Amino acid sequence: MATARGGVIIGAMKVVTPIVTALAALACACASTPVPDPPDSGSIALQCGTLIDGVADTARADATVVIRNGRIASVEPGRRAPRGVRVLDLAGYTCLPGLIDMHTHITERPEDTSDLRVYFRRTQAEQLALSREFAAATLLAGFTTVRNVGTYIAWTDRALRDAINRGEVAGPRMQVVGYYLTIPGGGGDLLIPGVAEADTPAEVRMGVARGAAAFRAKAQAAIDGGADLLKVIASGAVLAYGGVPGEPEMTPEEIAAVVVVAHAAGRKVAAHAHGARSIKEAILAGADTIEHASLIDDEGIALAREHHVALSMDVYNGDYIDTEGRRQGWPEEFLRKNAETTEAQRQGFTRAHAAGVAIVYGTDAGVYPHGLNARQFPIMVERGMTPMEAIKSATSVAAQYMGWSDRVGAVTPGHYGDVIAVRGDPLADIRRLQDVAVVVKGGQLFKH
Repeated sequence: MATARGGVIIGAMKVVTPIVTALAALACACASTPVPDPPDSGSIALQCGTLIDGVADTARADATVVIRNGRIASVEPGRRAPRGVRVLDLAGYTCLPGLIDMHTHITERPEDTSDLRVYFRRTQAEQLALSREFAAATLLAGFTTVRNVGTYIAWTDRALRDAINRGEVAGPRMQVVGYYLTIPGGGGDLLIPGVAEADTPAEVRMGVARGAAAFRAKAQAAIDGGADLLKVIASGAVLAYGGVPGEPEMTPEEIAAVVVVAHAAGRKVAAHAHGARSIKEAILAGADTIEHASLIDDEGIALAREHHVALSMDVYNGDYIDTEGRRQGWPEEFLRKNAETTEAQRQGFTRAHAAGVAIVYGTDAGVYPHGLNARQFPIMVERGMTPMEAIKSATSVAAQYMGWSDRVGAVTPGHYGDVIAVRGDPLADIRRLQDVAVVVKGGQLFKH
């Protein structure tokens, strides 16, 4: 962990533990506890051996990225040493924009899936304490921006986002939903067999509604509470009791009601939809991204392309569920539904990409461990993307569909100073992105 203050890098070291732990160790080594730098206030120059800027179709050799006061000031050819900033020599490394994961559950962890009743016993403060570790792991893996598209204990993601924005917690930039919008007993409703509905805490059912009017009210409450986007559960879910992934849950009218509220407030709508029918209904209702899209058909692919709707397809985590989830004793129903959707989703990914549909990088991290987000890149390449296309899905394309093209996803002047570096060439071996060596966020050096 390292921070930059006054042009001098302080405490630079390789980090494998959460940044909050590193900060505590640094504080103990000092005569007095240092005051944390404000977020997005760093200045540094990165001498990149190769630069992938997230926008161009090709990489360039020998470029210097100059970040001042948290923003990229210039990208200059050659290896330069501008005045007034610390210079980091990254010859032999490839620099890229900080990566974006469009589908995370950063407040949750996979091992809790074996017994979801844990969320009935755990307080939001306890969940937030865990979330800080997950945020640090995500940042250190090179993902400097995420959308958090669901949390069981309502508003835990908002609390984490705000703590990161205040500089109290090391983590990625976040867009949050606050809670799922779902029908009673739907994929976002934490009803568990053997637990009476009356004994289910209200904070895990905050977005449960039925009918267009009720969903409008829940959507408006989420926006008023600070949600950056809204998440609707259009179809059944894999990791939920009783639902059928291929079958609709919310009606088109209910989805449309949420979309109207969201778009009026300048927010986007992410629609969880595995089934072919729900995918098409969500697109026609105005959703901005389709999450999972596991059973998409050719008509759905054509509609997504026509309506400029992006697909967020988590094509890695089925492997984790089928191996580690099985080892951890996840419910047999969950394992069965995962097996029924994993390969179909990957085939749909290939067809959608070949048809020219926008695909954004979304992993469902939280279903598998945070910090392993980059494990999805090789499967995206195996299933039809070029390495550059896969990188763009996690940089400029993702930024476009989250509405943040003006601030993240590209190494260009004016954007936040979010830059990562990996040894070697990820265009030759996309697996390089699983071993990020350098993480800079807002001009501040978090991993070196």
